[in-house]
Amino acid sequence: MERAQRFGHVVMLGPTNAGKSTLLNHLIGQKVSIVSPKPQTTRNSISGILTDGDAQLVFLDTPGLHRQKRGIAPLLLRSAYAALTQADVVLVLLDAARFAGRPDALAAELRPIAKAVGTGHVPVVVACNKCDLIKEKARLLPLLAAVGEALPGAELFPVSALTGMGVTEMLAAITQRLPEGPHQYDPDEVSTAPVRFLAGEIVREKLFLALGEELPYSTAVTVELWDEKSQPGLTKIACSILVARESHKPMVIGKGGARIKDIGQKARLDIEEMLGSKVFLELWVKVRPGWADDPALLRELGLGE
Repeated sequence: MERAQRFGHVVMLGPTNAGKSTLLNHLIGQKVSIVSPKPQTTRNSISGILTDGDAQLVFLDTPGLHRQKRGIAPLLLRSAYAALTQADVVLVLLDAARFAGRPDALAAELRPIAKAVGTGHVPVVVACNKCDLIKEKARLLPLLAAVGEALPGAELFPVSALTGMGVTEMLAAITQRLPEGPHQYDPDEVSTAPVRFLAGEIVREKLFLALGEELPYSTAVTVELWDEKSQPGLTKIACSILVARESHKPMVIGKGGARIKDIGQKARLDIEEMLGSKVFLELWVKVRPGWADDPALLRELGLGE
């Protein structure tokens, strides 16, 4: 007797830097969401598709929840909460290493999450991430108690997205809660996002990693050219890095163009791995004051209403 297929959307929700993108990439087995030590790196609801036997799960990696009210921050919050309308299961991710021994601080972070998912209509699984960083596991107990109080009925899992600890058990619990239904994607598909978008995200990841604390979050990446036809076996890509001020431009370019060259080289290698072909990548830096207030550009970046 064949087992029934399961299919559903799993919305990943949690504070900034909880490790949602790292966990998503671990589950899918390749990079579909950019990873950075900085908060608010994820700006879109990035999807990753996992086909695991009879189950197919579409994970949505949402922007991290935060309390900022300036710039595109409110838009990112709306994007995260809007994704909940698609959820068959909600996966809440928390930074256990950050909150171990500080259950009161965690309670404040959990209030908006509990309000958003507290209707009880959608199953909730909680992953207390980065447990590999906690040497004294007894410090987890107050944290788990705080989560249980804020999200009654949720199933809790201590995990590490980096090492894979506890991830298999967490995934099994999520899969059991998916509705029955036919798979919607081919087994080899790993994301619903077009490769053009993912390439731009890879450039943005390398940009964030290269700039450190030097540049504010007033940067964006647009893909201006995508040419797979003019030279067989080579994909030509041109991206514009948008900055809000003229003074930011040399920060991105670096002395003698060294920084943008390094960003381009590292991004090209990741894009080549994603596409499985050679890539010629060209990067330009353009000053676009107030880009975060431009509705047309925000729609182009997938952030518009």
